[in-house]
Amino acid sequence: MEWQTLIDEPAVIATAVLALGFVVGYLVGRLNSELLTAAGVPEAVEGTPFERTAQSLGTSTVDIVARISSWFIYGIAVLTAIHIAQLLETDEFWTAIIGFVPQVFVAVLVLILGFIVADKIELIVSEYFRGVKLPEISIIPKVVKYSVLYVAFLIALAQVGVEVLALLILLTVYAAGIVVVGAFAFKDFLVSSAAGIYLLLNQPYGIGDRVQIGEQTGIVQEVDLFVTKIEDDSEEYIVPNRKVFEEGIVRIRD
Repeated sequence: MEWQTLIDEPAVIATAVLALGFVVGYLVGRLNSELLTAAGVPEAVEGTPFERTAQSLGTSTVDIVARISSWFIYGIAVLTAIHIAQLLETDEFWTAIIGFVPQVFVAVLVLILGFIVADKIELIVSEYFRGVKLPEISIIPKVVKYSVLYVAFLIALAQVGVEVLALLILLTVYAAGIVVVGAFAFKDFLVSSAAGIYLLLNQPYGIGDRVQIGEQTGIVQEVDLFVTKIEDDSEEYIVPNRKVFEEGIVRIRD
């Protein structure tokens, strides 16, 4: 009878729930870590600024996500134990907490995912344009990165109930501004790419030809969508394809 009374005590039940919650949280964190590792997440985020920052702090992206899932369960266990022990009696408070905690959890995951995706996309875009020697190109990876981060912040704020209509309007204005400013800032870039398409299709000169473009003379080493690379002795000239059309090209025959 005494055992039955003891088991029915709210404090005992709350303690059991708390202990069970910490065990389950630990196991879920370990499971998530193994699943993320098996899914190839460490290789996918390798080299990103977020991963480098995490490693400098003695952890990793996988560990951070796994720990967040554990902390979420720990938090639920603590709140449930407090409720069972009747340490707080306000039902409205618990209703708000139960609804808010999952939203915060999702918002944090969205932010982490946003940083990872933004960093990865920046690396991919930088690598894609690595061979393009135009000054305007260097800004493209940053614009893409911060655009992804902005969207991630919008989603995270919406998850926790923040009104994001004004931010959505700002995003629309930002996107329109990118298009307008980009049309002017990347005019040479667009002209060079259009010229590159023409040169690649018609091939007025090819690799190994000796040519003169403006003041530069040399042997063509490479022709891509944006630039033509020519080499003369120990010097290499990287000529935007738009310059080929503006100044013309002379193919020198020996």
